[in-house]
Amino acid sequence: MSILIDQNIKVLVQGLTGKEGLFHTEQMIDYGTPIVGGITPGKGGYIHLGIPIFNTVEEAVNHTGGNVSVIFVPATFASDAILESIYMNIQVIVCITEGIPVSDMIRVKHFLKGKKSCLVGPNCPGIISPEKSKVGIMPNSVFKKKGNVGIISRSGTLTYEAADQIVKFGYGISTAIGIGGDSIIGIDMKEVIRLFFHDPDTECIVMIGEIGGQLEIEASEWMKKLDNKKPVIGFIAGQTAPEGKTMGHAGAIIEKKIETAQEKMKIMEKNGIYVVQSPANIGKAVYEVFH
Repeated sequence: MSILIDQNIKVLVQGLTGKEGLFHTEQMIDYGTPIVGGITPGKGGYIHLGIPIFNTVEEAVNHTGGNVSVIFVPATFASDAILESIYMNIQVIVCITEGIPVSDMIRVKHFLKGKKSCLVGPNCPGIISPEKSKVGIMPNSVFKKKGNVGIISRSGTLTYEAADQIVKFGYGISTAIGIGGDSIIGIDMKEVIRLFFHDPDTECIVMIGEIGGQLEIEASEWMKKLDNKKPVIGFIAGQTAPEGKTMGHAGAIIEKKIETAQEKMKIMEKNGIYVVQSPANIGKAVYEVFH
């Protein structure tokens, strides 16, 4: 199994006809992802990469039955693109766009409440389930082998690094998901880990966090209370970051001592997570969990 996506999804690409949309749609098709339509206002009726383009998500859903969307829309219009998909009850919405204003995301979060949609991102690399499908921008070459290790990460590049190490140690990935590094995001770490804990094919989880916020702490506190646990390997990026300075992601800013890498790692370890000091040790840690 996998979480959130599999080989049976029907993917719509919002912003398919733009430069980024075209490039990554081609990569998703090459990976085997079933892309059924694209959305670009004003370009309905055109065909790109053999895929029909529609003016609205509503039109695309009605013609194709699309149930997953991936968004490559510029930041100014990205929140409207998300809202459009939520309105049409798209099951999983993956927003790749970075730089969406916080005020726009507050509006999106409010609209999401009580809806059927699951939002991943924004400012994220998406989701990939090896040998099934990919929704986002993760490199095809790294995620070739399916297996029983789930990855959740706030960092795109460290997701790829972790997967590469895990594969080199002879293991594979069940699903890898990048939740994004902005201060306001859709699905969080606790929610993803809950999905992994209910996935029979995921036997071990790698959780890659960052300084700032308390997503990793909330997830580890939740896991501590469970009777049936799966092994979790954790790493926090930004161990040398100065206090009060944004590092890379909008959400990676330390506002309280508890949000430093050192404090997070202490709390995670206390809650039973196998914490590694360097991303270079993730593959080795997975190997040790299975031996």
